[in-house]
Amino acid sequence: MPIDLDTIVAAQSRIAGAVAVTPCPESIPLSELTGCRIFCKLDHLQRTGSFKERGARNALMQLGQAARDRGVIAASAGNHALGLSYHGKLLGIPVTVVMPVTAPLVKVSMSMAMGARVIQHGDSFGEARAKADELSAAEGMTYVHGYDDPAIIAGQGTLGLEVLDQVPEMDAIIVPLGGCGLMAGVAVAFKTRRPGVRIIGVEATHAPAFSRARAAGHPVTVRPGPTLADGLAVSIVGENAFSLCNGLVDEVVQVQERDIALAILRLVELEKSVVEGAAAATLAALLSGKLASLAGKTVTLVLGGGNIDPAILSRVIEKGLAVDGRLCRFTAVISDRPGGLAAFASAVAATGASIKEVTHERAFSGPDVSSARLQCTIETRGHPHVASVMDALKSYSARLVPADMDY
Repeated sequence: MPIDLDTIVAAQSRIAGAVAVTPCPESIPLSELTGCRIFCKLDHLQRTGSFKERGARNALMQLGQAARDRGVIAASAGNHALGLSYHGKLLGIPVTVVMPVTAPLVKVSMSMAMGARVIQHGDSFGEARAKADELSAAEGMTYVHGYDDPAIIAGQGTLGLEVLDQVPEMDAIIVPLGGCGLMAGVAVAFKTRRPGVRIIGVEATHAPAFSRARAAGHPVTVRPGPTLADGLAVSIVGENAFSLCNGLVDEVVQVQERDIALAILRLVELEKSVVEGAAAATLAALLSGKLASLAGKTVTLVLGGGNIDPAILSRVIEKGLAVDGRLCRFTAVISDRPGGLAAFASAVAATGASIKEVTHERAFSGPDVSSARLQCTIETRGHPHVASVMDALKSYSARLVPADMDY
């Protein structure tokens, strides 16, 4: 099935009333932060927390009655599973999802709660996909690919149509790049209706599937590394999706993990939005400094998913605070004589910093039995404050060593 503007418009009509038309408001704080006029497409506000509902609903609606009766199956560790599960339940279509055993428990339980049969198999998406193919053949279920099925791509393109109506004057749109299903649909919609808008894709440095495919001229297999943007960590982009969007994407930016962590923090603080790493990657692209040409321009950020594990969120926020210079950990060697620790704590307080955690070590502090080693975490106001704290504490420490951040 060819994907063009008419296909996407038909998908928009097909899913109307079942998938939310999410808001795309202007963000004054993000505009002040980035130097652009920022609009945020809040698709993490969908019922299942991501844009994946669009394609899932569109694909399910086009099944014949026999296929509906047999049901559908997909391999997914996240948002595609949730979208299929929810809309399959609404439409009375049985849904089976095969997830790796490493899939987040919150997404496993949410898919079950939405009525799906969930099978956990294998340590990777590839192993889960092989199991799904096996079950599809054995039970006659229709396999619905999460980002390369034409109906999925057309459904995701409806996000682009909404943004075109919501932000009449726009210079650029930044879209996350994973398997490329969302990008393909959005790019077709934009380049057909408003070809002058610059389309920028963003991928995690540890998951460069699109960049590798573009360099090779066709999809190639990569091994994604660990990334906060797990929704972008695919091993290969979709063939249909890549062929559609490769010539339409104007620029691709790769973002580091520190940029993603900081973007998640900024969105929580300034936009009051809790999003997953793949969604925050669009803001991370601006924060990275790699898009200086957009200064003063009107830019839409696609915030496509909000399904982040609360336990992960707390750790990511701490990483973001560390990147921002608002948490600092260092090692100090101080006097272990009476009053030594109190004097050190008073010195920290005098700088305006707040001690969050301290570990006091004597046995392994070296040959000087009159000294103790501290590992101290403090809350600060930013990098200049950290520097001033370090300067102020030097007189209280034989050695003052800021911890290396793992980024």
